[in-house]
Amino acid sequence: MRGRKPFATGDSAVSDSPEGRRELRLVFAHLALTVLSLGISLALDGFDRDLSAAARTGLYWTVAGAFATTIVSALMLRRNRTSPSLVPFQLATDVAIVTSLVYFSGGRESIFTFLYVIVTLYAAVLFGRRGAMMSASASAGAYGAMLLATQLGGWHKGSEAEAGALPWAATIAIWAVHVGALYLVGVLASLLANELQRTGRALDQSADDLRRLRDLHKRTVESLMSGLLTLDAHGVVTWFNPEAERITGRPLGAAVGRPIARLIPGAETLLNSGGASEGRAPVPRARLAYRREDGAELHLGVAVSILRGAEGEEAGHVVIFQDVTAVVAMECDLRRSERLAAVGEMAAKIAHEIRNPLASISGSIQLLRGGGAEAVDPESGRLMDIVVRETDRLNGLITDFLLYSRPSPPAKKEVVARAVLEEVVQLLQGNVAADIKMEVQGAADLFVSADPAQLRQVLWNLASNALEAMPEGGALDLSVALEAADLSQESAGFVRKGAKERARCAKRVRITVRDSGEGMPSAVREQIFEPFFTTKKEGTGLGLATVYRIAESHGGEIEVESELGVGTAFHLLLPNAEQEVR
Repeated sequence: MRGRKPFATGDSAVSDSPEGRRELRLVFAHLALTVLSLGISLALDGFDRDLSAAARTGLYWTVAGAFATTIVSALMLRRNRTSPSLVPFQLATDVAIVTSLVYFSGGRESIFTFLYVIVTLYAAVLFGRRGAMMSASASAGAYGAMLLATQLGGWHKGSEAEAGALPWAATIAIWAVHVGALYLVGVLASLLANELQRTGRALDQSADDLRRLRDLHKRTVESLMSGLLTLDAHGVVTWFNPEAERITGRPLGAAVGRPIARLIPGAETLLNSGGASEGRAPVPRARLAYRREDGAELHLGVAVSILRGAEGEEAGHVVIFQDVTAVVAMECDLRRSERLAAVGEMAAKIAHEIRNPLASISGSIQLLRGGGAEAVDPESGRLMDIVVRETDRLNGLITDFLLYSRPSPPAKKEVVARAVLEEVVQLLQGNVAADIKMEVQGAADLFVSADPAQLRQVLWNLASNALEAMPEGGALDLSVALEAADLSQESAGFVRKGAKERARCAKRVRITVRDSGEGMPSAVREQIFEPFFTTKKEGTGLGLATVYRIAESHGGEIEVESELGVGTAFHLLLPNAEQEVR
């Protein structure tokens, strides 16, 4: 309901402001004063036999009035009816209640006199020096008026023991001592309250600074692009940042409390290495193979450093790691490129030295063979045929070397991808068994920027390998599709070669050659693009290496997806002719 906010909670406008909180505390102080007054009155009524009936009635009515004013103040705060006059009114009410209690309980000899000090104390604590002086002045005036009334005998005396009036000098002295004590208490209490407030503000500022520092530290660690975890002295994970969760595929709750050996196998060997255990520089980065629970195989670069406690003692370790799978792939490509360069240099040097002698040998043998059947016996003719045949085979092998090691630059033009696939299928028709079904799928209006001859060579090579992988028949599917180039994530089931930074945001055409053959194990799948690696009895190991070279020279990629007993799919990814990235 409107206007009925709980004054004791943070939802109230009164308690949200400093003034409202002080007024709320003043009400509670008033309530405590009332309860204390009730307790003293009950004790006084039980032990003081000289207390008159009128004095007893006056005490209880005073306490009842105090409770009534407490209820009124609470209702005003509950309805947000606060005003600048509430504080002086409340303090004046407290002073009046104390004065009434003092009067009815014996005047200058009353046990309730110390309540003036209590009112001055909480006025000083809640409202500073101004509140203390206001309360002390009101108490001094009220106490003086009560002494004057008692001295003149115009008011009802609270106790039959109070028999007569003191000399005026003694009365003034009593008043002066009480007033001096009240002002002294007010000044000291206000000084202490001000110091407490300054200390509180300094503490709040320190807490705020600490909170900002903690938040900055948290945001910094959470923003790191490296996985970070902390270990206790026993090698158990105590903390895990979000990047570590992403890399390992484990949430924070599943990582904390586990040994590092179970989370990142192999990392535990770095904990006791020389540099880490002696607290010097971090140990050199180690590279570890890592397999996530979802089956993804990664390479992690891991470094370990000492974690110091507040006193500088060794409290555990800090482990920082990154996913360096892409770096490992780049290193493999670099090593492959270096080997290819070496092969190319070797092939260029030996081609001239070998091809000329081969041509001479082949020509000479053919001249001898052309001398007539009577000049060459059958056995010699057979041997000459072997020499010519093997010479031609050796010449073809050298040609493959040259084609692989020194490919001609592609003469790119706009090529309809599906048309090339259909042309390759037509060329293969004569060599395909009846139990093999070939099919071409995809849009007919997708253009790639490629050398037609080299593209045809790549597809012919891939399709021929696919047919050889299906000796007992099967299906050969060739397809073409357009997709967005997003190379930021590597699929665990693919081997990708020849990725280029300049093609990361381009549209590209995916040409797929898929067979239903025997499939390949992962060990073979990782090496099929290596030069001279082959699983065929008479293969040179340069076919797929040449495919990779041609794809790379076109600014594209080649992927292979294979599973034993299911089949193999090669994916050739080339830039779209309409959006090729320069």
